[in-house]
Amino acid sequence: MEKKSVSVTLEHVTKKFKDVKGKADVIAVNDSHFIIEPGELVTLLGPSGCGKTTTLRMIAGFELPTEGKIYIGNEEVTMLPPNKRDTATMFQSYGLFPHMTVFDNVAYGLKLRKIPQEEIAKRVNETLALVGLASYGDRAPSKLSGGQQQRVALARSLIVTPSVLLLDEPLSNLDALLREQMRIEIRKIQKELGITAVYVTHDRVEAMSLSDRVVVMKDGYIRQIGSPNEIYEDPNSRFVAGFVGKAAFFPVQVKKHDKKIWVCELGGKEVLVERSADNVEVGSEAVLMARPESLRIVESGQGKIEGKVRMNVYLGHSLEAFINTSFGEVLVQIDDPHAKKVFKEGENVSIDFTPDRVRLLNKSEA
Repeated sequence: MEKKSVSVTLEHVTKKFKDVKGKADVIAVNDSHFIIEPGELVTLLGPSGCGKTTTLRMIAGFELPTEGKIYIGNEEVTMLPPNKRDTATMFQSYGLFPHMTVFDNVAYGLKLRKIPQEEIAKRVNETLALVGLASYGDRAPSKLSGGQQQRVALARSLIVTPSVLLLDEPLSNLDALLREQMRIEIRKIQKELGITAVYVTHDRVEAMSLSDRVVVMKDGYIRQIGSPNEIYEDPNSRFVAGFVGKAAFFPVQVKKHDKKIWVCELGGKEVLVERSADNVEVGSEAVLMARPESLRIVESGQGKIEGKVRMNVYLGHSLEAFINTSFGEVLVQIDDPHAKKVFKEGENVSIDFTPDRVRLLNKSEA
């Protein structure tokens, strides 16, 4: 299958929906500006109503921007209809034709393009093999599992060799195990083909495991763009930190900043922090963000926060300890618990921080 890698560019794109009852317009997407590089898989991540699906639909041409421009490669496509853009979209509902075989479902797009029958057969067989369904061409969709139907829908999108593949929460109808398997398959196929892809989801695990970069959205605004590692380790706000993973937040007073080290006060104790968002200032109130794996449980009186073990949850490779503290319940992850001391439920303990694993965030979410 031919590889086609192009960029996708959104230049200050805004989408407003008119309120038919005379109220204020609804701004679904507000001044979105970013570039997806050729061959990159970028995920639009955020809660319901954040504008991620509207952004995808504008790239596909199903919605037109109120303001701004959209480019696929070097071609401006802002006002072009979907059939004039070199894209293919895979939706939540697979939309397979029940009266057609798997072969005919996959071949449908090529038949509309008047491709010769011999070439259609060759490309359908190649594409079914690519998604692991080489021997399923004669079956009806009703005879397939949910995961197999999802693969057929993916094959139907890929066979037209689009420059850009758009995926709108395609795994939402699958159970947890199938979602995990199909995440791997989609990523493998995308990388093998070198195709540019835009993926929409509210599932942080999908976003983190699939993406080259993640665009985190809320209330129509882009809150942060970065690699999964950057988004997880270095969030720029409490919202991003909490949306992409488990985190504890502690109110601190920023006392000084000397070279790499921020000196903060938490409950009357000094806490050292090496990482911070750009908008943290000395003398301000801030939020200390800590992932469960960045915290340590130590003997009572030896850490920064006192607490009591409420519950231990054994997960094999790790253990999750839930600690009751004056700041609320705090989750601490203990990796390889067999090699470390595990405090019993009901024991008094302290929680300590590792300076290079925690991060300072501005108190304001603005």
